[in-house]
Amino acid sequence: MHKLMVLYREPADPDHFRDYYLNNHLPLVARMPGLLGWRYSFEVAALQGQTPYFAVFEAEFADAAAMTEARASAQGRQVTADVANYATGGAVVIHYPVQNGAG
Repeated sequence: MHKLMVLYREPADPDHFRDYYLNNHLPLVARMPGLLGWRYSFEVAALQGQTPYFAVFEAEFADAAAMTEARASAQGRQVTADVANYATGGAVVIHYPVQNGAG
């Protein structure tokens, strides 16, 4: 399993972010080939102090190659280009292979 995570900083207009994200961006994400699952939250909290993030998104792929192919696809390029339409505070995009912990 390979995970892609997007950490969004506080946007200039939080209401626009939420509305656009739910009604425009996530439907684009759902069309990405090879996407096994995804989730998001607008309720990001820090254990201490203020969180530097407004929202978080996670996507799961079978492996790094599947993620790379999905991002390079027409749908993936459309998703990437769309970020500028709502994420005025910027975004940090990371990815990593998932390791299972012991029981």
